[in-house]
Amino acid sequence: IFLLGQLFVTSVGYGSNLSSSQHSGSPQHFSSNGNISPVNTGLHYEPQDYTETDYLLPTQLYGSSRFSGSVRAKDAGGSGAPAESVCSMVLQILVPFLLAGLGTVSAGVLLEVVQNWDVFQEVPEIFILVTAILGMKGNLEMTLASRLSTAVNAGKMEHAREKWMLIVGNLALKQLQATVLGLLASLMATVLGWMAEGKMPLHHVMLLVSTSVSTAFVASLLQGIIMVGVIIGAKRMGFNPDNVATPMAASFGDLITLALLACFSRWFYSLIDLYPHVLYLVVLLLLCLIPLWVVISSKHPASCILLRTGWEPIITAMFISSIGGLILDKTVSDPNLAGIIVYAPVINGIGGNLVSIQSSRVSTELHLNYSPGEVPEDRKGCFSPCRTFFGSGANHRSAQILLLLVIPGQLVFLLTIHLMKGGNTLPSPLLTVAFLSASLIQVLSLLCLADCMVHCLWRRGKDPDSYSIPYLTALGDLLGTALLSLAFVMLWYIGDSGGV
Repeated sequence: IFLLGQLFVTSVGYGSNLSSSQHSGSPQHFSSNGNISPVNTGLHYEPQDYTETDYLLPTQLYGSSRFSGSVRAKDAGGSGAPAESVCSMVLQILVPFLLAGLGTVSAGVLLEVVQNWDVFQEVPEIFILVTAILGMKGNLEMTLASRLSTAVNAGKMEHAREKWMLIVGNLALKQLQATVLGLLASLMATVLGWMAEGKMPLHHVMLLVSTSVSTAFVASLLQGIIMVGVIIGAKRMGFNPDNVATPMAASFGDLITLALLACFSRWFYSLIDLYPHVLYLVVLLLLCLIPLWVVISSKHPASCILLRTGWEPIITAMFISSIGGLILDKTVSDPNLAGIIVYAPVINGIGGNLVSIQSSRVSTELHLNYSPGEVPEDRKGCFSPCRTFFGSGANHRSAQILLLLVIPGQLVFLLTIHLMKGGNTLPSPLLTVAFLSASLIQVLSLLCLADCMVHCLWRRGKDPDSYSIPYLTALGDLLGTALLSLAFVMLWYIGDSGGV
């Protein structure tokens, strides 16, 4: 009877009604501290009763698999997620990875074209915006994908009403965050540009603000809707969303975001002299929608929690990405190093895509098998990078697969760049070695950092789905841009032009 009760609780999902208890004669639920308390018969949410460290599943279900219905020892090294063969894992990761790579390659080629537009030449601070706005993919889209993937694996999207309240609440929260981050990114670009150049005209500031806020808002809306469709589709097709959702969030995210950024900046630049009030009106309209997003996102406990506590990682990540954008801006300003522009989105996008998969998988395993604050035995001591890659668990295998994908994947993307640019020149052997070395160092560092960060956040009672991916993708942008800039400086110093 106890096992049947567990299965019933899991199938209904967190926040659903439970049948009347034979002891009290009234409906009950498991509270966050594991006690049983009465609840109303309707789906009624009290946001103040939830905290950031509330368990994703009732306490009694941690350490049990919702797929098998059997309680499993936590130190067995398994996961509550469905068992995956190596072949299945590779296929599920490989296809979205290649799609994401093609998207970042297209974004790099597009950036190489638009860098010669008048608006990019007159307002070079837009290059700082490029990295910050593209980094929002990790702050918002990938974080949303990771949260919803965990919800699917935890059985929280089985009930129709709960599923759509969770989706709508998260989308509204994402629009709010996109608007605020777009505004902050433009202000950060303004400050960094002023510090670097010593001046910043007011019309340039308004151009940056209107472009950043508009791009962030529209890109977030489009990608959020696509993301929800991908996760629901993966669930129905029997795929693990952790393998599919986060790279698909980035598959064409970079291209869509960069295209919107270029179009909005060019349009606002054409209006800045004749109709400057349009820029102010656009920004004012999008800012006036903030109360609407606050009201909608506060209707569901999960998004209500993040409405209060989810700002630290995404704002910090935005600042980190902006520093990477400043490095890119200064590198591109040197004609000898301008060729970096086509490769920067590729190395940053691929690094962020791969580490987000690993972060999402580890987070799901912790949600399904351990209570907040509790970590596996082998993660209680000092951190060792070797534990990330060596072991018999599914996440050890995924880390190995993700690292092994770097070299062949980036070779494919280098060839794609060559073909998309007309096939006139091939990357030189030294450029190829330098690019692959930078990519390998970046991904290796990010996978080790992800393993350490996700477990540390869980030990502190923080939800890794909301905290880890923004930090990791932002650090990936900074590390990738810095390594690539160093590689191009070394190539320039030894006289290699980068092409043959």
